[in-house]
Amino acid sequence: MDQATETFMAHRNLLFTVAYEMLSSASDAEDVLQETWLRWADIDQETVRDARAFLVRITTRQALTRLRTLRRRKESYVGPWLPEPLLTAPDVAEDVELADSVSMAMLLVLETLTPTERAVFVLRDVFDLTYDEIAQAVEKTTTAVRQTAHRARTHVAARRPREAVSPTQSRDALAAFQQAVETGDLQRLLDMIAPDVVLLTDGGGVVRAALEPVIGAEPVLNVLSKLTSTTLQPAQINGHPALILRTTDKIDTVLALRLEGDLITHLYAIRNPEKLSHLAHKTSVAR
Repeated sequence: MDQATETFMAHRNLLFTVAYEMLSSASDAEDVLQETWLRWADIDQETVRDARAFLVRITTRQALTRLRTLRRRKESYVGPWLPEPLLTAPDVAEDVELADSVSMAMLLVLETLTPTERAVFVLRDVFDLTYDEIAQAVEKTTTAVRQTAHRARTHVAARRPREAVSPTQSRDALAAFQQAVETGDLQRLLDMIAPDVVLLTDGGGVVRAALEPVIGAEPVLNVLSKLTSTTLQPAQINGHPALILRTTDKIDTVLALRLEGDLITHLYAIRNPEKLSHLAHKTSVAR
């Protein structure tokens, strides 16, 4: 490989993760990487002092442009919108901060930020870029970036899960949940879910899904009781244990859980076929 290609490939996983955390879409993140590569290939490599920072800057600007387009698209989306799930390697869960940053719960929190707030939060709190580097990436002053980072951090802190759950707790909870669904043990399921549990189903208007959040233990239990005829396969989705639901050897749904303490407070069911295409292979994410 030539120098430009070798440098780009060395940072590719990090750049994909930056784009994915800003867009919550693997397909759009891949498009951003393609745009980043085209711009990078035209640069005189001798003029670049810090290739990592330079590539992150290009990726961030491309992602910001696409993020504003995606926001308009989401306004007309049919039913709840959920992030595009990634099949991740087991070692992602070992990096607690990385796993948290790509989790369904965190990505949905990031959706509530403005595009600039999201970019600043991701670059500062996840990838630990300096304020000066972030200022160049988002084309703001360093002072403005500091203020934006504080505002975004406060916003995220108020909405993220109140207490951390260990990978072991997550695996045990998922195993118990899977067994209860497969055996039809409704009482055990009722004991595992919070009274005000929320189920979001994303069908994108393509496949059947609830058009509004399903709220409350009994309504959610009614939905879960219909999964007994489906094959459930444990998997690492976005750095956390989740279930892949299959029908006739085809992926039908990805079901992710959000735990707080010993109870499941949120269930995320991604059914839109367009969002399940990346599950054919593991996706590498990195900080």
